[in-house]
Amino acid sequence: QVQLVESGGGSVQGGGSLRLSCAASGYTTGRSCMAWFRQTPGKEREGIANIDNDGHTTYADAVKGRFTISKDNTKNTLLLQMNNLEPEDTGMYYCAISACGADIKPLFGFWGQGTQVTVSP
Repeated sequence: QVQLVESGGGSVQGGGSLRLSCAASGYTTGRSCMAWFRQTPGKEREGIANIDNDGHTTYADAVKGRFTISKDNTKNTLLLQMNNLEPEDTGMYYCAISACGADIKPLFGFWGQGTQVTVSP
């Protein structure tokens, strides 16, 4: 059974940083691409970053230059370093097994409980 557990969210002021982690069990992160998604108030869940097994990354325009996705396959963990946070980044953040390439979309439908990020002005 695949389980994904996100952590690292919290409340920060604009311009601050957070580092999210996603611990995978029942699945090896080195097997495929993985991605971060978020659901902000009033919007559908959207893909914001993915990474393949060669370290190639894709970012949504809204986070490009501020967020960095990485994988630690030795720890079966997906990471998201978020810098220069903006109030518009407020939302619930999820990790998932994903498609590779420019279209950041989930595969297989496994989701964790998410981790809440709140950015104040």
